[in-house]
Amino acid sequence: MSRAEPIHVLFLCTGNSCRSQMGEGWARSLLGVRVEAHSAGTKPQGLNPLAVRVMHEVGVDISRHESKPLESLREIEFDYVITVCDSARESCPTFPAKVRLIHQSFDDPPRLAKNARSDDEALPHYRRVRDEIREFVQRLPQFWQGVRS
Repeated sequence: MSRAEPIHVLFLCTGNSCRSQMGEGWARSLLGVRVEAHSAGTKPQGLNPLAVRVMHEVGVDISRHESKPLESLREIEFDYVITVCDSARESCPTFPAKVRLIHQSFDDPPRLAKNARSDDEALPHYRRVRDEIREFVQRLPQFWQGVRS
């Protein structure tokens, strides 16, 4: 493969509604043409509107993303699969040996905010996780040094 080809990255979560969507959005925003980022879920549940909102606050538009099953991406040869929740890690399907698996669990914003009385009360949970995912995505290039040679 040539150096010009992007690294193919999949962010995998259970619902593909929040954390994996944020990961995909950050990767596309921060890493640009160096990566081709995707997200999927083991049990897709639909895009979380509060995730869309907090990403919009920092200039990353994920409003056109769709919650999708992993099977819908089967034609893509991923270099990295990043599980962003423990459940996805436990139920992660088998990938070809060349695929590098990375597990980085993040708190589930909907679970953290389940007792919130309003969106405004829930948003700090989403913002914290959003910012943690950003920090992680910014460090991703260290994982693939020399992958495309």
